[in-house]
Amino acid sequence: MDWAASDLKERDLYKLLVNTVLPRPIALVTTVDAEGRANSAPFSFFNVFSHAPPLVVLGIEGRSGTEPLKDTMRNIRETGSFVVNLVDRAMVAAMQVCAIDFPSEIDEIAAAGLDTVASAKVAAPRLAASPVQLECRETVSLSFGAKHRNLVVGEIVHLHIRDGIVDERLHIDIDKLDLVGRLHGADWYLGLGDRFQEPRQTLDGWRERGRPTIPEGETS
Repeated sequence: MDWAASDLKERDLYKLLVNTVLPRPIALVTTVDAEGRANSAPFSFFNVFSHAPPLVVLGIEGRSGTEPLKDTMRNIRETGSFVVNLVDRAMVAAMQVCAIDFPSEIDEIAAAGLDTVASAKVAAPRLAASPVQLECRETVSLSFGAKHRNLVVGEIVHLHIRDGIVDERLHIDIDKLDLVGRLHGADWYLGLGDRFQEPRQTLDGWRERGRPTIPEGETS
């Protein structure tokens, strides 16, 4: 089956994308507004984009009505910074609480039972329970369409990784990291337990296995 994206209803296109681009990492993003009030919300339209410079990208959906920007996007515009807190299995329930559309007078971080710690270089706090916390400064934000969807590129300016997960050679213990990714539907997630290794191939190795020869001077 195939479709032109322009022929699909918005909800149907969403269903096809989030049920095929799997798994998606989760950014539990903390921000503060101009008065220093903290906010936290999860996003799975997220990934690391580059290491030089170190960049992350967030996709933040807008709202309808008189306040089209979600708190996260508004706070990033006001302060120019945010923290990406990665989510492990132990944080899933708290992350779900942070996704609730609370009225403005309710602190979702407190409601989720999460403790915060001060960041090193940005105003937004970090979530102490997160195994990896990436302090970011906004590099550029782009708005798309009438529904105020935003693409935020942030430069990582400081990294925090829980003690005992990374060794002196900067190798990560994936099992101790225990991150989860977003899957299909409303409630499905995936851990890191089901993984496999496939060595990267080289041109010489490919030739040695008797594959068709690429003429000298040509590359794929």
